[in-house]
Amino acid sequence: MNHPFKNKKIGVLLGGLSSEREISLRSGEAVYQALVKLGYDVVKIDVGREAAVQLKTAGIEVAFLALHGRWGEDGVMQGLLEMMGIPYTGSGVLASSLAMDKYLTKEVLLNEGIPLPAHRFLDAQSNTVEAFVKTFDLKFPVIVKPSREGSTLGIEIVQDKANLSDALHRGLKYDHRLLVESFIKGVEVTVAILNGKPLPIIEVVPQSGFYDFEAKYTQGKTEYLIPARISATMVTQLQAHSLKSYYKLGCEGVARADFIIHEATPYFLEINTLPGMTATSLVPKAAFAMGMSFEALVESILETAKLKNS
Repeated sequence: MNHPFKNKKIGVLLGGLSSEREISLRSGEAVYQALVKLGYDVVKIDVGREAAVQLKTAGIEVAFLALHGRWGEDGVMQGLLEMMGIPYTGSGVLASSLAMDKYLTKEVLLNEGIPLPAHRFLDAQSNTVEAFVKTFDLKFPVIVKPSREGSTLGIEIVQDKANLSDALHRGLKYDHRLLVESFIKGVEVTVAILNGKPLPIIEVVPQSGFYDFEAKYTQGKTEYLIPARISATMVTQLQAHSLKSYYKLGCEGVARADFIIHEATPYFLEINTLPGMTATSLVPKAAFAMGMSFEALVESILETAKLKNS
């Protein structure tokens, strides 16, 4: 089989400046080790403020993005790589920016026939917490989410209006854009998409009942069931909704869409354009369930690297 980048210098971009830095370091290290094992000429680049200089100094010809969060997953790094003419993995500038913002993602998908939790939006640059709470009209409980954070950072369940203001102020420590959604209790599932094809669906069962940061990244805190305990009809629905969101937002390469199933309705939560590649990450689990090794997954993602705006 011909591997187009076998004779190119690959840079695994990891770390970065976001609050998800530690997870990115773990993802990047796993990707780096896989590429070394496969015989690629590869270097790790811990991305900082002088990213352009770092990339030029390293002399990389292709970038494998293992960054998470802002300044890596949100279109910023993608734009820099486009300017520098370095092919890269994952989605382009616009898709990355849209998918990073949970509120904008939902606005794009509102009329696509994909069930969405009822939601309200607070931008603290144009509105106050007090004014937002005064007019808030969703039933409780609700869930407060920083609109542009990942890894469940800053997410909080709020049981009543009396506690909403404090939760919003805590959320504003992560982002001035906050999404407040109806909290839907149900079966949590995730659908990985690799190069336009859905992988086996995973059911996520956290011990605590809530898939927060600790449940996501601590071994043994969450059970992952493959295949998910859902009907064939639900599988078809989930795959269709995942692919529609993937293509509507303009995603490329690998992505992962998350849902909550409540009373036979799959509610879309978000889509990740640079999902985790750690030992506990969901995309590698889904790939393994269909007989694909971690190394084969990494190579498959690498081979989709390209410039998107040319």
